[in-house]
Amino acid sequence: MATYLDDIVAAHRGYPEPVVTDAALAAAPASRGFAASLRAAHGLAVIAEIKRRSPSVPEMAPDLDPALMAKAYAGGGAAALSVLTDSTYFGGSVEDLQAARAAVELPVLRKDFTVGVADVRAARAMGADAVLLIAAVLSDAELHDCNAAATDFGIDALFEIHDEAELARALAANASVVGVNQRDLRTFKVDQERALRMAAQIPVD
Repeated sequence: MATYLDDIVAAHRGYPEPVVTDAALAAAPASRGFAASLRAAHGLAVIAEIKRRSPSVPEMAPDLDPALMAKAYAGGGAAALSVLTDSTYFGGSVEDLQAARAAVELPVLRKDFTVGVADVRAARAMGADAVLLIAAVLSDAELHDCNAAATDFGIDALFEIHDEAELARALAANASVVGVNQRDLRTFKVDQERALRMAAQIPVD
């Protein structure tokens, strides 16, 4: 039986591979240091999200102003932003990311379903300071190659994991930033204890 995740990933793997020229990469703004901003935060480091909708909440905030929301998050003390750029399932866009980033000085994560190095290259060109690598979506080779590409392009990669096996795969791919998703992307059910269980197993570095 197909799940939300299966449908979304199949769609993304079916999209034409984004074409990004060397000139577009060269013109991208300097990276703001996503991981560095999290590490430098005093106390809790919040990654504040800009999301119009999701498969489970179709009408979350369809008319939001990404620049205005980014300024509110920055004023509230956020360490970084996360901006949805998937249009089909989440109502986001590249323009949302660029508008939010232009409005503040915070680093921005491109929140999307990265499925290959071309997506990392596109994220860099649009001005993202980090990309999301979901262990449940990518093979071991893809995790490694996408992380290596992010490093080459001067941006960070946030590895999203759910359990011990995915943590091991992320660390084997040289992850330096690991996030625990308490929502199972296959069922969309939330386990509020998952992050607590996993935290003790994630290396302090």
